[in-house]
Amino acid sequence: MISTSARLLRLVSLLSSRPSWTCGELSGRMEVTERTVRRDIARLRELGYGVESEPGPWGGYRLGGGSRVPPLILDDEEALAVAVALREAALSGVLGSDQAALSALLKLRQGLPPRIADRLGELDAAFVHTPRSDERQIAPGLLLELATVCRRGERTRLSYRDREGKATLRDVDPYRLVHTGRRWYFVARDVVRGEWRTFRADRVTQAQPTGQVTELVDPPDPALLVSRGIASGAYPLYVTVRLPLSLDRALRLVPPTVGTHHSDGPEDTIVEIGGPDADGLAKYLLSLGTPLRVLSPDDVRQALLRRTRELFEDNEGRRPS
Repeated sequence: MISTSARLLRLVSLLSSRPSWTCGELSGRMEVTERTVRRDIARLRELGYGVESEPGPWGGYRLGGGSRVPPLILDDEEALAVAVALREAALSGVLGSDQAALSALLKLRQGLPPRIADRLGELDAAFVHTPRSDERQIAPGLLLELATVCRRGERTRLSYRDREGKATLRDVDPYRLVHTGRRWYFVARDVVRGEWRTFRADRVTQAQPTGQVTELVDPPDPALLVSRGIASGAYPLYVTVRLPLSLDRALRLVPPTVGTHHSDGPEDTIVEIGGPDADGLAKYLLSLGTPLRVLSPDDVRQALLRRTRELFEDNEGRRPS
């Protein structure tokens, strides 16, 4: 017989995993009577969890917004981890609002036992943070909504603006959120087009759950999908090169966020890389420090030859007589 507190935690976990549950379903999953389920639901409401009821024979329960934040119990390591994460969020703006993360951090630190506060102070003294670029940030509330629909697997109506600012409305089946260190990307299956897509989360204006739970068939690697999408972004010029490296080694040399790769035999890989101009691409290719063949275009090939000659002549001029 599990304890009441453990049972309540299990109930919260089930309620948050999908849009709604009938009392019978919860009873079966938790292996308790329906009367116990109803009593535990009442207890959760007393603790501040917003559990909503749906009337009727096919009704049930769903986890809505509560009137207050329910009590949270953390051990020493968990409290330290949360404090460090909030500190990073406040400094980096990864959640879109420095003030919200900073406010939460200050409240948490006030309640930390001295032994944990001292450890956090030691970490503060050791951390160095570089300034972030002035990029558009996503609101924390919207980021939480996207994470929730991913967790529940709930079809969502997405209001989105593309890079030209054009507003679109799309039905998507959410899968994952991916953070690249610069931006958040929302990975979902476009229902109408029947294909997997990546959406910049800061361009999402609204995410409205439809209540329809979906089953995802053969979902992609979300990080790889985002990396390929970034690498194939709009550049003025692309160069295609052959590297005398296996696919694994080529991926380590040219990250998937920089180029798109495909194997050309066991010891060769074709890579397409985008850049601002021929000279910039030639400079990047030289920085790889490996033999390669430029397949196209010719202006990048000529720029690479020109830079190579300049380096050779410069070294010849510095050789002692």
